Amino acid sequence: MPVHRSRLVRIRALGTAGVVLLALLALPQTSAVADGAAPSVPPRGSAHMGMGVLAHDGQAGLPTARSTQTEGVDVSSHQGNVAWTTLWNSGVRWAYAKATEGTYYTNPYHAQQYNGSYDVGMVRGAYHFATPDTTSGAAQADYFVDRGGAWSADGRTLPGVLDIEWNPYGDDCYGKSASSMVSWIRDFLDRYRARTGRDAVIYTATSWWKQCTGNYAGFASTTPLWIARYASTVGELPAGWTTYTMWQYTSTGPTVGDHDRFNGTLDGVRIFAAGS
Repeated sequence: MPVHRSRLVRIRALGTAGVVLLALLALPQTSAVADGAAPSVPPRGSAHMGMGVLAHDGQAGLPTARSTQTEGVDVSSHQGNVAWTTLWNSGVRWAYAKATEGTYYTNPYHAQQYNGSYDVGMVRGAYHFATPDTTSGAAQADYFVDRGGAWSADGRTLPGVLDIEWNPYGDDCYGKSASSMVSWIRDFLDRYRARTGRDAVIYTATSWWKQCTGNYAGFASTTPLWIARYASTVGELPAGWTTYTMWQYTSTGPTVGDHDRFNGTLDGVRIFAAGS
């Protein structure tokens, strides 16, 4: 008995649809669904202080005001040209500006941020976003010092900061073991001290420090700590440190996002800047 033509058309259409479906399933997942499951990697150079804090540690309130602590901010290219007079009038008295990242990026707004904060009367400094998977600690310290991260004993310039935290471009610990990470950090700190005569500050979060250095305690005796925790208290500090010098407590400030407190009065900020 002959098969009706319309049935043949339906059979062929179903066969074609099946082939197309199999082909689509075999394609790399670049759809919106796939993007939602795995956020895209940001471009190199775009990292900034505290980039991973909310995602990894969350936020749990704000600290109460304390007269014995001094308000500060940290900025990067994300803030562009900063309204320093507005920040000064709101009570901010010190600031850090991102200078460099790895050995491949310099903040194009660094001059306005670094010099602008100084011009309104703030004590200022520069920070380096570390990428231990790209070049050595010593190479990155040299890159930082040569591009805005140096220190001077003028009482208005804070020592440079090593921002060492979650890797926004890949593996949280940059593919390093705890011992290798500790060696990389030591390499940076030693070169910075040799170049400037000051100990750099370490900026980090306790949870990252535990995960990626094995909660190493050996830097605490010489290296000031800038702790990142968005909460009403600083909480647990990394091993070895019994106190902190600075605390990044929020990423949602009124003028620029990242606000910080120096663990002391303004006179203490100036003494710290001078290296006394």
